[in-house]
Amino acid sequence: MNQKPSPFEEIELSTFDGGLKLVAHKRLSTATGISSLPASQHYIIPLQQHIGVISQALVKPGDKVLKGQMLAAPGDLISASIHSPVSGTVTDIKPHPVPHISGLSDLCVFIENDFEDEWVARQPLGDDYNQTSSSSLRKIIRDSGIVGLGGATFPSAVKQTEINLKTLILNGVECEPYITCDDVLMRERAKAVISGADIIGHIIKARRCIIAIEDNKPEAIEAMQAVIDEDGTGFFRIQAIPTIYPSGGEKQLIKIITGEEVPANRYPAEIDILCHNVATAYAIHRAVYFAEPLISRITTITGHGVARPQNIEVSIGTSMRSCIEHCGGYTED
Repeated sequence: MNQKPSPFEEIELSTFDGGLKLVAHKRLSTATGISSLPASQHYIIPLQQHIGVISQALVKPGDKVLKGQMLAAPGDLISASIHSPVSGTVTDIKPHPVPHISGLSDLCVFIENDFEDEWVARQPLGDDYNQTSSSSLRKIIRDSGIVGLGGATFPSAVKQTEINLKTLILNGVECEPYITCDDVLMRERAKAVISGADIIGHIIKARRCIIAIEDNKPEAIEAMQAVIDEDGTGFFRIQAIPTIYPSGGEKQLIKIITGEEVPANRYPAEIDILCHNVATAYAIHRAVYFAEPLISRITTITGHGVARPQNIEVSIGTSMRSCIEHCGGYTED
């Protein structure tokens, strides 16, 4: 961080209208650590993984591709680049059913894995981000295809165009039942999450970062606090918040922490705040320190119908069948 942190005043938590106390079912998937899914033979990669315009394909059937290679470029400002999770061959580009509430198909790139795991050429920035301009860092994030991983999938680089904001809120709330991927991410990879938040803070010239975590995640709070204590800059602070749904919603979380409401049809930057999810911060760390685009994410596979509920790090384009099989298949329930 090059900017001078602001002193933290005592936070008096507010509330929002409504809210539900839900049965969490979180412990189903937190008994084991994050596991890695073995590589698959085939990947089906949607070109619409984000809010906004569909990405424009840069490859065609028959093309050889490398791991991390850009398969599709942003179709407009509000769009995202798409990358290959493996090295191999593009076998087709055609509509295919995608995991969306509509049940409709969308344009997808089909890749056959060659199992060589050969990466595209990479030049990580690393610690030099502290001497790098905000616009250059936003370009890295845009070229890496990073979008909001809390569910909104808004292109992260576009969200970071507002600078000199007072507060960065890192959202580690994860208030939905069953889902624990952000919880275990903070438990196991806290240092990388804090690193990503530091990079975001540098981009927007934030003066403080409040990390919001629900009070039902003591292990995550402890792990993140240990990294903050080691950091020692005074830029970060953890704020435990009550466990209530939907406290992880951006506007609800801002209201809880600041007491302020984001005006209807307006953005948090207008009240001097930017919010990012912890998984987004982790992805930004990977992009800056490893030149790794968004080609995988941690996903919760859980429920009483799954034999071994757990969190897995899965490449984008992997079939749900492979994920379920990795978790022991379905139970008879």
